[in-house]
Amino acid sequence: MKGIVFTEFLDLVEEKFGLEMVDKIIYQSELASEGIYTSVGTYSFSEMLQLVTNLSDNTGISTDDLLLVYAEHFFGMIEKSYPGLLATYKDPIEMLASIENHIHVEVQKIYPEAELPTFIVEEKTENSLTMVYKSSRAMHHFGLGLMNKTFEHFNTEASIVLEKIKEDGTEVRFIVNKK
Repeated sequence: MKGIVFTEFLDLVEEKFGLEMVDKIIYQSELASEGIYTSVGTYSFSEMLQLVTNLSDNTGISTDDLLLVYAEHFFGMIEKSYPGLLATYKDPIEMLASIENHIHVEVQKIYPEAELPTFIVEEKTENSLTMVYKSSRAMHHFGLGLMNKTFEHFNTEASIVLEKIKEDGTEVRFIVNKK
């Protein structure tokens, strides 16, 4: 997992819960990196899982809710750092439908070793999208948060239903309808 995911997560934890919480969750985790991350480094997913789990344990907020909030924070970083990528799209459905064939291609150019989830578009219309998320990492709520922020970015409302295909969350269907 790319370091930018870790550095942005720890920035969010500091912003929302304070530097003491950052220190606490790093100390409570068994991290090969010792909690020292660079945005371009590559780190084990198990480290992110430990950090999120320990934050959840310390705050009483579910890991799914933490991933949702984190995704919304992460989208803000994308808006600031990669405005040209977002400007490519005029519609949230088009943007979401292009995750696999455009957005992930661009991410791979910047972070060649990034292990990205797969998004398979099952059905797409002007106002709806059904796609399947597949990943060895159950971070579907991170994807849901990014989708929520995508619609907010385009000043558009939508309903997004998440259906677990596999109970462990490694395969999920998103059913998106513009309002």
